[in-house]
Amino acid sequence: MTDPGMYRTPALQGWQRTNVIAAANCLREHLARAPEDARLRAAYEGLLDLLDPSRMLARKQREMANAARQAAVVKVERRRRDRRAGGDRRQASAAAPGSERRSGGERRSGVDRRRR
Repeated sequence: MTDPGMYRTPALQGWQRTNVIAAANCLREHLARAPEDARLRAAYEGLLDLLDPSRMLARKQREMANAARQAAVVKVERRRRDRRAGGDRRQASAAAPGSERRSGGERRSGVDRRRR
């Protein structure tokens, strides 16, 4: 596996490890009663990450991959939405094909503007 870099934590001493495991077990019991509690789940996951740093690294990589995937999807959707196709800009209430849409008769008045 790759070097964890900034996610590297020092090894836990025996008493620290024992206390972290006890806290994780306590949180697991509380999670069994309230599985929808996000704060409780985050604390539990944090303790498990403290026990196993490679687990934390894998979770961070998974979250970053999901974020990149979501950003790509948003970019494609925005591009599709902003694309201006010819048929998309036409009004649905336009006149029938072949009929004259402008009001009035001749577009130009009787004066020819090219000659002065």
